[in-house]
Amino acid sequence: MPRPEIDLSALAGPHGTGGVTRVSAMADGLTGSEILKIAADIRAMARDGARICNLTVGDFDPTQFPIPVALRDGIAKALANGETNYPPADGVLELRLAVQAYYRRELGLAYPIECIQITSGARPVIYSIFRSLVDPGDRVVYPLPSWNNNHYVHQLGAVGVPVPCSSANGFLPTAAELEPALRGARLVCLNSPLNPSGTAITPESLTAICHAIIAENRRRDGTGERPLFLMYDHIYWPLCVGATRHVTPPELVPEMAKYTIFVDGISKAFAATGLRVGWAVGPADVIARMGAVVGHLGAWAPRAEQVATAIFLGDVAAQADFRATFVAGIQRRLDALYRGLEQMRSQGLPVEALPPMGAIYLTTRIQPFGKRTANGAVLSTNEDIRRWILDAAQIGVVPFQAFGVPEESGWFRLSVGAVSEADIEAAMPRLQQALQGLL
Repeated sequence: MPRPEIDLSALAGPHGTGGVTRVSAMADGLTGSEILKIAADIRAMARDGARICNLTVGDFDPTQFPIPVALRDGIAKALANGETNYPPADGVLELRLAVQAYYRRELGLAYPIECIQITSGARPVIYSIFRSLVDPGDRVVYPLPSWNNNHYVHQLGAVGVPVPCSSANGFLPTAAELEPALRGARLVCLNSPLNPSGTAITPESLTAICHAIIAENRRRDGTGERPLFLMYDHIYWPLCVGATRHVTPPELVPEMAKYTIFVDGISKAFAATGLRVGWAVGPADVIARMGAVVGHLGAWAPRAEQVATAIFLGDVAAQADFRATFVAGIQRRLDALYRGLEQMRSQGLPVEALPPMGAIYLTTRIQPFGKRTANGAVLSTNEDIRRWILDAAQIGVVPFQAFGVPEESGWFRLSVGAVSEADIEAAMPRLQQALQGLL
């Protein structure tokens, strides 16, 4: 017999709190993703029939960038073979060995197996780094703009130390900018190629930052202070374009291996964001504690995906074949955006862009501040401009406010992972026409 239905709408649905907060102070103060709010605007317009060139999402449209066939088929085979039970908390051994070989082969970094932790994508790596190293009140240094560091700081009750960066350095920090913030800090967060700017740190700049971190840690020797660590998020490193060369801290300054934890995975390298296979590589003592955090969260990657990824990472030819097409497709899209924006700039329109270096992002400055739209609205803020671009040119972009930048400076992130080259070629004239129509 079916159970009688109990309508719980009045009890469990939205209701007033009577002035009492029902959740934790942390959860109550945690803000949602600004990018997801923008995506809601775009979905609403798409439902009404608008054809939006969506440059907002840091993801891949599988119709534009499908995952490697060998990886797809490997997952299907693993599932057929019954690889559906819990994996080990630190990851399937075959995958940890494959990551070890991958780092040795591709990056020249020879880590022992104890230094590798598998997770369900890169976000659990970041969370477990914060949770394993940072206590409430600890200082965390990160550049602006950057992705989500402020939210992780909030969750841990830490003290964020944002370091504003300029377009002159590709929105990446220099050692001179970071050094004043290092004394007494617990964690420095770097990301290269950078989300949101799509720029990459130079060997000279990273070397200087590494020496500053080493100097701070040597100062702490014998004082009882805990060391300063570096979270080096290089999830986009296989997507460097043009002449950009990716570099790592231990490659440049080997002593940094004691203090560097890498954030990495297959999500960006192989357009496999939904497969949720990521990994951390770092000092064995820190990785062990991160593994305990991951184990209690249950934040391990699905077993079938781990088994298939282990095989794929060992297939050098399949990776090379995939990347040849994949990275070239990304670069063509980035180049098309940059070319279109530079053409507008040459015509005297209020736009500029940074040359693409990596990831799936291009940074542009669109600054028609003080101009009036056809309906008389004045463009005064980045949000005004974002909304106007969406309405007038049917292009979705993300303002740097989504990455912690407070200034109304006109900088935006454009992402090419979910659009075709034809989408971009059609969108650039719409933006130009919209800019020319401002009063």
